[in-house]
Amino acid sequence: MENAALLHALVHNAIDGIITIDDFGTIESINPSACKLFDYTEVEVIGNNISMLMLSDDQESHNQHLEDYKTTGQAHIIGIGRELTGRKKAGNQFPFKLGVSEVNYAGRRIYAGFIHDLTQQKANEEQLKKYASHLEELVEQRTKILNKTIKDLEKAKAKVSVTLEKEKHLSTLKNRFLSMASHEFRTPLSTAHLSASLIEKYAEPIANANIIRHAGKIINAVNNLTTVLNDFLYIEQLEVGIVPVKLSCFDLVKLAEEITEEMQLLANGEQHIQFTHYGEQRLINLDKNLIKNCVINLITNAIKYSKDHSTIVFTTEITDHHCTISVQDEGIGIPEEDKKYLFQPFFRAQNTGNIPGTGLGLNIVARYITLMEGTISYSSTLNIGTLFTLKFSLK
Repeated sequence: MENAALLHALVHNAIDGIITIDDFGTIESINPSACKLFDYTEVEVIGNNISMLMLSDDQESHNQHLEDYKTTGQAHIIGIGRELTGRKKAGNQFPFKLGVSEVNYAGRRIYAGFIHDLTQQKANEEQLKKYASHLEELVEQRTKILNKTIKDLEKAKAKVSVTLEKEKHLSTLKNRFLSMASHEFRTPLSTAHLSASLIEKYAEPIANANIIRHAGKIINAVNNLTTVLNDFLYIEQLEVGIVPVKLSCFDLVKLAEEITEEMQLLANGEQHIQFTHYGEQRLINLDKNLIKNCVINLITNAIKYSKDHSTIVFTTEITDHHCTISVQDEGIGIPEEDKKYLFQPFFRAQNTGNIPGTGLGLNIVARYITLMEGTISYSSTLNIGTLFTLKFSLK
């Protein structure tokens, strides 16, 4: 009795539907899950043929399978799961999986059908199919776009290659011209400078102010043009990579004093260059010529962009770990919007006005500092002045 009660409880509470029929397909029992699936009550189903729960096509095949099994003993549906379409009381259809087992009980055959609802599974499968189809469409679209992009990139690459070749050729021509101009113009400029200096000297005994003034203008113009040519020459050398760093041990203070004396002669009006060295150490191991070029460039800019009655502060400092060189002026300063372009070649700040220059100096300085593995920084306030700082690590 206990076993029978347990079996009844298992069937009654099973998640899947369970229906038993006899040899003729008559329903003998149905559990609550099956009643819920087909929307029938137990009373409405028991005693009726199982075909009431199937579509017409499935009715015929199911009855035929039963007849064939009784006649031949060969099972076609017994023990084999298959998918069918169920028909609810209201005529609604739903997919389910049917598993049939044969049970010999009290000298007769009973067939138990185990029904698993596939509605949600089919809905999920359909959703997955739609999603897969959508993904295929997206992949196809993206593939087309990608192929078009690749073709466009190939065309662009070809155009860029042609453009690069042209740029390379123009760059070569430019470098050749700069090299030729820097060398070929140097001799006549030196002659013009010498002749103007001699004219100025010869005019002194006769005290002709006009001759002296015009000779001075010629000398200044020649000096400016020589500076421009030198900048072009330095840029050309940097572009072709022929600026080697020649490290040597030298007295930085002595070099700085020489530069100060030399640049003071070129200062405007009452401008004063004030040099100060901090620290007891004087010797450093860097490229002397590149250091000199950088400092001269910075002091030249300080002279050029500062008023006649201003002080240019030039300082050096050597510690155990670093060498620092700075040049501070009381000049026009750098506009905030121009600071990000300051070290680009041929760039000049918008407030330089008619002050002559090529816009190459700071670019050359920055590249020289990089060659020596140093850093360049600055701070500037408009109409107050600018401080440039060069810093090198002493390894």
